[in-house]
Amino acid sequence: MSHQGTRVLRVDSLARVEGEGALHLTVRGGEVSEARLQIYEPPRFFEAFLRGRAHTEPPDITARVCGICPVAYQMSACAAIEDACGVTVDPAIAALRRLLYCGEWIESQTLHIYLLHAPDFLGCDGAIDLARTDRGSVERGLRLKQAGNAILELLGGRAIHPVNVRVGGFHRTPARAELASLTEQLRRAADDAWETVRWVRGFEFPDACVDADFFALAAPDTYAIETGTPTVLRTDGEPHSFPLPAFLDHVRESQVPHSTALHARLDGRRHLTGSLARFAINGHLLSRTGQEAVSEAGLGEGVCRNPFRSILVRAVEVVYAVDEALRIIDSYEPPPRPCAEVPPRAATGHGATEAPRGLLYHRYVLDADGTVTDARLVPPTSQNQGAIEEDLRRIAHTGITELGLDDHELTHLCERAIRNHDPCISCSTHFLDLTVDRT
Repeated sequence: MSHQGTRVLRVDSLARVEGEGALHLTVRGGEVSEARLQIYEPPRFFEAFLRGRAHTEPPDITARVCGICPVAYQMSACAAIEDACGVTVDPAIAALRRLLYCGEWIESQTLHIYLLHAPDFLGCDGAIDLARTDRGSVERGLRLKQAGNAILELLGGRAIHPVNVRVGGFHRTPARAELASLTEQLRRAADDAWETVRWVRGFEFPDACVDADFFALAAPDTYAIETGTPTVLRTDGEPHSFPLPAFLDHVRESQVPHSTALHARLDGRRHLTGSLARFAINGHLLSRTGQEAVSEAGLGEGVCRNPFRSILVRAVEVVYAVDEALRIIDSYEPPPRPCAEVPPRAATGHGATEAPRGLLYHRYVLDADGTVTDARLVPPTSQNQGAIEEDLRRIAHTGITELGLDDHELTHLCERAIRNHDPCISCSTHFLDLTVDRT
């Protein structure tokens, strides 16, 4: 609506973004001068909850940060505590952790592809609407998600907020036969994952380009998931890395007036974590199957900076995660013990893993008896906020000045732009309120 030169657009409910937020666009002289993604969810206080707790507790506490990606929080917490205590786990335990993480990648990336993102490309209001016209695709997505959940249930004890993970490893590790029971379902999932790549390849992708540095973990000989070194790919340069303990020297968080979520910058610049960043930095380390999926998706060589095409990268990562899960199961030998002893000591520990949405960092300070005296959690969404806002500004500018979109069309385009990045704003209400001021 318009009132004295001000144009206001509001969307009362956005069901395909996780959490509560609002977008405010300022247009002056036909130019979009500012885009503010306003997060108004209440503070979660997890860093405060962790202070005063035993060093064995962060994996269980932080799993509650997110019901979609609890494994990411558990693995980063375990890595940081074990780093502080000077503990290295058995290779078989490390492999099981990667397998558990593969399960989360499968279920979370599939959820986003089929239930949150694909409807945008197919002119549907959501997955239920999509199921009316393409029931087979939605059922395929649900089967894939079930395959990821099956890994979480077997290794983690349950699919949401797993209870079998502990510092040092697991409370219980499976026998070979137990893991082998997943093989048939995962082989079917592999077929579904390949079909997913072919399906999304046929979507039409608007032109767009992310103007931000890419940031992801990198490992020397594998596509980084549960471990790696923080690595930056500048918009115009070569990748460079820095030690994990230096993370907070490079990634600085700050409060902004329009959001309850902290914003983070990497060396003072906008940066983006997640699938596009991982693929740009580590794509050459995908397995042969993963590389074949890249070709099948039509991604080509080089860096993909179009956020609308991120759905292609997510589909490739699902193929890779299923393939990696089958590889780990096939070579699995049970460890001699389900967990390593993690005796407390006064120290600071750092841990980082690749959640489906991007790099997740934990830091804990322990005293001599293992009590947590300080905790820092830097999730991917807070790191991505600046890049998302700039992306929205550019897309809205194109929509207004070049495409001449009306209020409804502009709102839909902005919603799509947000869903490209799959921000985990919170784990409860879904809401977006869009305001455009024109002067």
